[in-house]
Amino acid sequence: MKYQLFLLHFAGGSIYSFDFLKKYLRSNVEFIPLELPGRGKRFSERLLKNKKEVIEDYVTQIKTLRNDKPYLIFGHSMGATLGLSVAEKMEKNGDLPEALIVSGNPGPGIEKEDNTKRYLLEDNDFKIVLKDLGGIPDEVLENDELYEFFSPIIRADFEVLENDNFSEEGIVINTPLYAMMGDLEETSDKIENWKNFTNNDFQFRILKGNHFFINEHTQELVKVIENYSVNLIVK
Repeated sequence: MKYQLFLLHFAGGSIYSFDFLKKYLRSNVEFIPLELPGRGKRFSERLLKNKKEVIEDYVTQIKTLRNDKPYLIFGHSMGATLGLSVAEKMEKNGDLPEALIVSGNPGPGIEKEDNTKRYLLEDNDFKIVLKDLGGIPDEVLENDELYEFFSPIIRADFEVLENDNFSEEGIVINTPLYAMMGDLEETSDKIENWKNFTNNDFQFRILKGNHFFINEHTQELVKVIENYSVNLIVK
């Protein structure tokens, strides 16, 4: 039986952000990367800078693409935070995901020591932040034309998160939740914070790597996805 896998990208990401996963997934998955306005195939649309609008956009996309098969939601970094609210809204619509899988994020309410609003930084400082995060090719940071193209998109995504830092307070979903982080991330020791947001099964795993550890641990991520898919097939 096929199932649907909806993927929510990180800040500055697009529908192409998870292409590296495709070749490892079995044929029983309908691979559905989602995309926010202002990038990729939706470049002509207005960038969203409000978290409620972003969540509604994702929910609308999923509802439009849903069929009668079970589905999973996976979100990395920004996509993890948004995925929690998306899962909650889908539950309220009576269409629960079989699992929410999150990575690169210790869960809502956990702040880093430096709470600087990154989207307001001057370009030189902003580039340093992006380089430290990883995931942004050096050619983008070193080429003025490429940087000017991508920086408004990344700033808009950071604004979504940083102007509404903990709107998820009080959310508790009925969906199983699996969290993953890289051990080099500053807040990886807080990963169990995610268990506060589900009243169902919670599991977590910390792997070697930085914020974009998933690029080096693709097969481990796929195993997590496929473990849930096996349960879906059994159902």
